[in-house]
Amino acid sequence: MAERAFEDPEREERRQRALAHVRQFGDPVLRTPSSPIEVFDDALREEAKRMVELMVEARGVGLAAPQIGRLRRLIVIEPDPEEPPVALVNPEVTWRSDEEEEGQEGCLSIGEIVVPVLRPVSIHVHARDVSGEPVEIDAEGFVARVIQHEVDHLDGILILDRTGAEERKEALRQLREQG
Repeated sequence: MAERAFEDPEREERRQRALAHVRQFGDPVLRTPSSPIEVFDDALREEAKRMVELMVEARGVGLAAPQIGRLRRLIVIEPDPEEPPVALVNPEVTWRSDEEEEGQEGCLSIGEIVVPVLRPVSIHVHARDVSGEPVEIDAEGFVARVIQHEVDHLDGILILDRTGAEERKEALRQLREQG
């Protein structure tokens, strides 16, 4: 997920450099389901670290491996800047609340487009950390939204698939104008 551009020109330049590493809408890798990760090694830890750096520089709150061209089930999130970033390997949403809420979502892979997306308010996630240790997360609100958004990337699903027909049509029009 993404936020708006910076006011500081130097910081905005760094953001644009980071975004140059993020695959953009239309790239087939964004529509391809990712494979589970089976090896938990230094290369995986380094990949997660690099993803966190890109996410932070791009001013995102989450990043999935397919967004950098890697078809692996790895996401990094930092929904709260007061908390350290978290890497989740092979995340699986194992429970979703019946209660849903619509919220505005952007995506580092879809330019400056923001669309309304309906998602469950609370979720339970089973994953592994970069060392292979099991991780269980009960998330709600914004954190749940960020995790669901990034897990969607692992399945080849974009926010444009989760918004209404009119919003999708308008977003695609804006993308054509930007491109």
